[in-house]
Amino acid sequence: MLRTNLPFLSYIEELYQNQTNDRHITLRTFSPGDLLLKQGELPFKLFILKSGIVKCYFYEENAKGFINEFLSDGEITGELETIRGIPCLCNIEAISDVQAFAIDASIFNLLLEKDTNLNKLLLLTLTDRIINTSRKASIQQLYKTEHGLKKVLDLQSQYGVNISKEDLADYLGVTLRSLNRLLKDLK
Repeated sequence: MLRTNLPFLSYIEELYQNQTNDRHITLRTFSPGDLLLKQGELPFKLFILKSGIVKCYFYEENAKGFINEFLSDGEITGELETIRGIPCLCNIEAISDVQAFAIDASIFNLLLEKDTNLNKLLLLTLTDRIINTSRKASIQQLYKTEHGLKKVLDLQSQYGVNISKEDLADYLGVTLRSLNRLLKDLK
């Protein structure tokens, strides 16, 4: 539901603190609605979230949106595109105030060549994503949509963020009309 990666956050905070004069890792701030990465554009930086919540979503060719995940502390974004040298596969948008460490893509690739700790953390992160994606797909097949809706509503109240109806529908993979029926039934 809300993905975090505290070991990755600890790693990047240590790198950030131990930088010399060349500040290749910066700390950036984003407001709700700001895009960290934009689908279809080449990333020149990748981000590790320090705090706040972002949504990871993409648009299909038919202009329908789908929210893949909500990400928070320690999650990395833009790493796949940086490694492969391809445009961003999805949008990463702040839904709360966000602080994120920004790393130049070229520096990240150099770190990958030299730093075994980064490689281990990245492998663990990517395997976790495969597991989480499989679980989400299974849950969507096994449980009614109401189950997912309740979990997202719990997330919303727990973290004090406002998730729009459109985002709820996009995350659950339903139409806005279906979502309104579900919300009505929950009351």
